[in-house]
Amino acid sequence: MSDAHKGTGRFSYDGLERDLHERARLGILTSLVANPEGLLFTELKDLCALTDGNLNRHIGKLKESGMVEVWKGFKDNRPQTLCRITKAGRARFLEYIAVLEQVVEDAAAAEHAQKTKPLKGWTPI
Repeated sequence: MSDAHKGTGRFSYDGLERDLHERARLGILTSLVANPEGLLFTELKDLCALTDGNLNRHIGKLKESGMVEVWKGFKDNRPQTLCRITKAGRARFLEYIAVLEQVVEDAAAAEHAQKTKPLKGWTPI
């Protein structure tokens, strides 16, 4: 373990934001990152397997935090809602993903260490 990883709170993962860690929001943001031009509300709803009300609530929360922008318009005389991740939202999301990658790396390293080093002097109960 490097000196940067020693100390209190090594595994606290401060970059895991509660607002992003929610399953539906993680799906919404991943969908929007993969579609930088944005997605229609109905497309996003289908991709994330959410109801209209549930998606609307999560989009509202992400919009409040500046991560998502919502555009209203018409296509073929029908109202449409386009959702798109903001530049700041993309940056926050990518930072969040980097923290998740660190979690996976730490867990894999711990699993490898456990397999290669028995716990001396301890008996499982």
